[in-house]
Amino acid sequence: MMSAHTVGGKLSFVPDPNNTRLLRDAFGRFATGVTIVTAASENGPVAITANSFSSVSLTPPLVLWSPDKNSRRFPHFERADHYAIHVLSAEQDDLCWTVAKDAFGLADVAHLVNDWGVPILDNCLARFECTRSAIYEGGDHAIVLGHVDRATMREDGDALTFYKGQMGQIAAVKQ
Repeated sequence: MMSAHTVGGKLSFVPDPNNTRLLRDAFGRFATGVTIVTAASENGPVAITANSFSSVSLTPPLVLWSPDKNSRRFPHFERADHYAIHVLSAEQDDLCWTVAKDAFGLADVAHLVNDWGVPILDNCLARFECTRSAIYEGGDHAIVLGHVDRATMREDGDALTFYKGQMGQIAAVKQ
């Protein structure tokens, strides 16, 4: 039974399996950056878009991201010892949609390969080349913890963002 009510323009509900769309919409009220995570696979370079990315620790340098375990792409990343997380710039929305539509969409996109065979994308705001440290259970997602082996960042550029199911951008305020 869905327990939801609206008061003063605010919808309040108890999350349950029958209202996951409402919960997804509520999660979408948090503006996030957009990343593409890449790895090598037996079928070539594989990629996935993710907005569930966070820094964890400076010492040691750790980051996390959370792929959907029900995704057809998940097994590639679950097996990957090495991967790269690319923080997208505002001008990379086309690349974001290419990867969102096709796990192997990088086959037609210019990219380099690092020492571990991981596809590396250019012009991102930041890139974190990682070695997987652990994978934890997180409901229908996994929590992938990675040790940052190498980081690269641009000195300028605006961030590609995701908010309420739409792409946007955040520009830094010049001081």
